[in-house]
Amino acid sequence: MTSTSVTPTSATNAPASGLERRIQLSVTVAEIEQEAQKRLLRLSKTVKMAGFRPGKVPMRVVSQTYGAQAQSEAMGDVVSRAYSTAVNEQKLRVAGPPAIEPVVSENASDTTLRFEAVVEVYPEITCPSLDGVEIKKTICEITEADVERTLDTLRKQRTSFDSVDRASQKGDRVNLDFKGEIDGVPFTGGSSENYAFVLGDGSMLKEFDEAAVGMKADETKTFPMKFPDDYHGKDVAGKLAMFTIKIRNVSAPKVPALDEEFAKSMGIVSGDIGQLKEDVRKNLAREVANRCKAKTKTAVMDALSQWANFEIPKSLVEGESQRLAESTRQDMAARGMNVKDVPIPADLFAEQASKRVKLGLLVGEIVKAQNLHATEAQLKAFVQDMASAYEKPEAFVNWFMTQQKQRAEAEAMVIEDNVVSWALASAKISDQSVSVEGLMAESAQS
Repeated sequence: MTSTSVTPTSATNAPASGLERRIQLSVTVAEIEQEAQKRLLRLSKTVKMAGFRPGKVPMRVVSQTYGAQAQSEAMGDVVSRAYSTAVNEQKLRVAGPPAIEPVVSENASDTTLRFEAVVEVYPEITCPSLDGVEIKKTICEITEADVERTLDTLRKQRTSFDSVDRASQKGDRVNLDFKGEIDGVPFTGGSSENYAFVLGDGSMLKEFDEAAVGMKADETKTFPMKFPDDYHGKDVAGKLAMFTIKIRNVSAPKVPALDEEFAKSMGIVSGDIGQLKEDVRKNLAREVANRCKAKTKTAVMDALSQWANFEIPKSLVEGESQRLAESTRQDMAARGMNVKDVPIPADLFAEQASKRVKLGLLVGEIVKAQNLHATEAQLKAFVQDMASAYEKPEAFVNWFMTQQKQRAEAEAMVIEDNVVSWALASAKISDQSVSVEGLMAESAQS
């Protein structure tokens, strides 16, 4: 392709609208013919046809059979090269593939074909200054009470239940049969046998849970219960049902004592309680540090987002919307939901996608302007920290560093950490102290 084959006009660089650019291209018929002949020549050396030996099919026959295909492919290649040349000459940073259409005019030449390529370009972004910008940095100190509370939680997670001959109470596990009717008619999901749940744990609707309190094995009760208006089962939402329950068994909780046996069950071979507490403290400290880091990172990104007020390519938003829709679909499928017949339009994620694309482009500009790319040493340190949870850390590091996908994901996280460090060093920082309980509760709700 010669330089005269690409003919951007003076209007080519002017935006049609926003970030859209229109590039005028021209290619000669001779170039297309030449490229087509090259294709046919290569094809003739390998094509197989009845009555001819491989590689001995006459060019005339090859051309008759494959000429139209070769012409089409040749035109695509020639126009594509013309487009690439124009983009490089004009130093355009294009976002997404172009839409290329032929241009028909009264002055059309028999020797030249004209095309117009419509493409979006990336916006011009300025690296923000964070002077005077306040960012809240989350800090959290672990107390002895936090360690004891964590130990209590671990013990409760290993609660066992023993059958008792008494009336049920909050915290007990009950096994029961139930049958529900609405207007005297049973409904789907309204009955079960030997169903087990812990009273007061929130797994059942409040009225149902409270009805089972104070009952002994073999006792029966019938009671009314109105389903909430926003109940997930649309067929019964807002309706009044009559339930009959029969208790099969009542079991009282038995929380293991904080002793040597419990320590061993938690992986402390010696059974030493002090060692268990130290392990719990270290694990809690690691979890708290990660959550504080995540909250601070969110604060940094929120602060940066005020500069993300530039126009962005529609193609990037559409691509991110599709990715978010597919991610949602996969998440729903992983939860056991049937997503085959559930439409998940990408348009639902357009606003979220737009914010993510804007912030991503801004962060990319900051990384470039401030040279915040991940170094090999940073990447290895990041992976070594991950590897500390594995039995053979060094083997994990060696494997991880050779995996392209995992390495790229780790590199992206290191770059984000670099951006956060830059922001914290540039902005005005105010510490936001939170308790361990508050930090954990907040993370559970998000």
